[in-house]
Amino acid sequence: MSDLPTGYDFAEPTHDREDSGPLPVLAIVGRPNVGKSTLVNRIIGRREAVVEDTPGVTRDRVSYDANWAGRGFTVVDTGGWDPDAVGMAALVAAQAEVAINAADAVLFVVDATVGITDADEAVVRVLRKSGKPVVLAANKVDDQRVESEAMNLWSLGIGEPFPVSGMHGRGTGDMLDAVLAALPEAPPERDPEAGGPRRVAIVGKPNVGKSSLLNKVAKEDRVVVSDVAGTTVDPVDELITLGGKEWRFIDTAGIRRKVKNVQGHEYYASLRTNAAIERAEVVVVVIDSSETMSEQDLRIMNAVEEAGKALVIAYNKWDLVDEDRRYYLEREIDRDLVQFRWAPRVNISALTGRHMEKLVPAIEAALDGWQTRVPTGQLNAFLGRLVAAHPHPVRSGKQPKILFGTQATTMPPTFAIFTSGQIEPSYQRFIERRLREDFGFVGSPVHVQIRARQKNKKR
Repeated sequence: MSDLPTGYDFAEPTHDREDSGPLPVLAIVGRPNVGKSTLVNRIIGRREAVVEDTPGVTRDRVSYDANWAGRGFTVVDTGGWDPDAVGMAALVAAQAEVAINAADAVLFVVDATVGITDADEAVVRVLRKSGKPVVLAANKVDDQRVESEAMNLWSLGIGEPFPVSGMHGRGTGDMLDAVLAALPEAPPERDPEAGGPRRVAIVGKPNVGKSSLLNKVAKEDRVVVSDVAGTTVDPVDELITLGGKEWRFIDTAGIRRKVKNVQGHEYYASLRTNAAIERAEVVVVVIDSSETMSEQDLRIMNAVEEAGKALVIAYNKWDLVDEDRRYYLEREIDRDLVQFRWAPRVNISALTGRHMEKLVPAIEAALDGWQTRVPTGQLNAFLGRLVAAHPHPVRSGKQPKILFGTQATTMPPTFAIFTSGQIEPSYQRFIERRLREDFGFVGSPVHVQIRARQKNKKR
């Protein structure tokens, strides 16, 4: 496999697949800091998993599509497995064990420069109990000397160790050949069906309950949840059935105040969160209702609007707000969200499940608004009534007129208004507001583009 470029590639991931059946699954496990995520990036051929020298950067089960020798399979990156872990590290280890149980085969990664540790032997015992085929990768083999030391891993008793370098690609071809031999054949592909699961990104500040929300809608612990802010690092895609439909929910890292002030894996996690917003269709912005609305909350919603995505606002931790406080909180919300009154809002508790049944109808309403198209004749009739009742003000003896309008695109609804001269920004906002009043567009940004007629220049 060819070396990856030195710069990070933040192109849209290829997680989506609409085949006749699921791909075989390869779980990648090992203790912390043995280079699992680096090896994942090598296997999938792009730098997508967040990598840093600090142990414990990966915490959730994160899936990626991979292909080797013409065969496709799904790679599941997991957090470091420490049998003696406590706290959040124990939750991470539990997710790794879930990944093994759900996988068709396991790639067990060991640091060849360190050798066999007690943690490695503990993982081997769990792997033997699972009964899954195991391929042993001796990682960080960057030269001939370390390769000879890697042969000591035969003593683990789970087969031949494949000396590899996730960083430089050394030996990964032979390892992947062994992986394909361990994995079952993928089902035959068929032509992709139109549509597919709707993509829903869950975003917000750190520690507002995004991962808890994903676990609640999934009705199982799909991702690690902790009171520690910044638990989620990689965006986590999960296929979930709700309301009789299949959805692809994307749990993301918390968006901190200023990305440029964030360093290390948090910086790349923030970039991947922005990329998740770009590939989503609807974004659920989670806000902690037990705290005052912050400037960062508004900045996140502005980012969603600028990206042109459907928006749902979820006030989480509503169970922590007492009855007296709720009355005043509702009034504060109406004041703080004056520019986002078009977005559906749900008051929920991801912990207790309060009003979770309202989330899917809000998402569906936002998607409907996002895809709404107004016929050209109906739009121009609306513009005629609007101009007759509220003409553009006269400025310097001139009054620009609206000549014609059309809806250029949906997702989000974008309108091109042709005029005889420049329209004031306040009147442009007035047009947008009246469009919402007449046609709805619930949960969707509405973009109005003014195209003033250019006068012919005299030669």
